[in-house]
Amino acid sequence: MIRLIITDDHAIVRHGLKQILALAPDIEVAGEAGDGQELLDLLGRTDCGLVLLDMNMPGISGMELIGKVRASYPEIPILVLSMHIEGSVASRALKAGAAGYLTKDSEPEALVAAIRKVAAGGRFIDPVMVETLVFDGDADSSLPHQRLSERELQVFTRLVAGETVSEIADKLFLSVKTISTHKFRLMQKMKLQTTSDLVRYAVRHGLIEG
Repeated sequence: MIRLIITDDHAIVRHGLKQILALAPDIEVAGEAGDGQELLDLLGRTDCGLVLLDMNMPGISGMELIGKVRASYPEIPILVLSMHIEGSVASRALKAGAAGYLTKDSEPEALVAAIRKVAAGGRFIDPVMVETLVFDGDADSSLPHQRLSERELQVFTRLVAGETVSEIADKLFLSVKTISTHKFRLMQKMKLQTTSDLVRYAVRHGLIEG
């Protein structure tokens, strides 16, 4: 039996996924989390063989969350289920430690197949993403956000999610001055002037929902 935790900040999405997975006799939903911290807390007290993970949630999310799960629970594979169809997002998720990447517009059968493959120790890439990864990889690497360091990308992700510099500093256990410096440098690299510019950029490139 594959016991998994569904992590998504939308209750209606979690409910729909549970309904789909209830039809698979070898898959059991062991728990659900609405954000990254809730997932980390749940993993500490739940017998789980796989994490089904959305990329964009309040607080800890994305590559940062993947890294934390992999560091604390390296034996638990992560299957990302995301709205993003950009090759760059999938590539970063896989490099961060995810074992699979599937888009939310996939058929239920594809989701079940991906869960089974990843739980068995394999890797899974959404067939729709394969062509993007292969043919758009060079183009993606030229995008401004692809040139950010991991820390700058963390700050960028949190800024476009609506967090202030002070909030980011608290959550990353860094000083406000350090976060301000990262913000200044990432905006220089991306040639943008304001946080609103960052948000528009993120929406335009499918990094957050518009």
